[in-house]
Amino acid sequence: MTHASSILSAQLLEIRGADAIGFAQSQFSSNLLTLEDGQWQASAWLDPQGRVRWLLQLARIDAQHLVILLRGGDAASLAQALRLYVFRSKVQITARTALPIGSGPALAEHAVRLDPRTGGQHWGFGDYSMAVGPEVAGDPAWLQRQIQAGWPWLPEAAQGVHVGPALSLHRLGGLAIDKGCYPGQEIVARLHYRGGLKRHLALLEAQQAAAPAESLQLDETPAGQLLNPFAVTRGESVLAVLNDQIEPTGFLVRQRWAP
Repeated sequence: MTHASSILSAQLLEIRGADAIGFAQSQFSSNLLTLEDGQWQASAWLDPQGRVRWLLQLARIDAQHLVILLRGGDAASLAQALRLYVFRSKVQITARTALPIGSGPALAEHAVRLDPRTGGQHWGFGDYSMAVGPEVAGDPAWLQRQIQAGWPWLPEAAQGVHVGPALSLHRLGGLAIDKGCYPGQEIVARLHYRGGLKRHLALLEAQQAAAPAESLQLDETPAGQLLNPFAVTRGESVLAVLNDQIEPTGFLVRQRWAP
């Protein structure tokens, strides 16, 4: 289960301008050229070592308007960091006021709808959607469904720690191998073609209480890190980046995902 107090807010950022698509394509790990108007994709902003600084849902509203929902982290900080790379690009990067997230009606997977009246949004996941907006009654039901499906949320202590494949971003469509350069692309390609990564995303069941982003161990051997944005209690499900073939003390492994 997930406690009713475990309610997240949406940190939102907009990129507008004639060069919005080109700028985002050069910075984020997904391939925006595959997006059509009214669609969103998983993505990330990586550091030069391929570690995920910000985990994102990135929507194309039209050719000059992108909306980004951060899966962890602060929108104002991301906006400030991105502005350092604008140079001569014709873009405006704006952090928006955080809004409640709740469970919304069914909407085609990767479809996005905006309400021009309220600024609200629906991000489609098939038989449900993430509803975001000032009139939304926040609830945790959508988060539990995403935990079970392997959609991670990156707590602050896990930002800049894990490479994209460890967060299963290939599986989620958030890592492009065959597009032009972006920060961390060389590391992503090397891991894809040469392998060698020994930590991947896993679904765990807690057998004890655990703090957000807690380090995992097997006896005294490091085993990984939880990706929970809230404290969890016994019996709750949580995602983690976990060493392959290790079951950490105090948790049961329910599922493991490839990159």
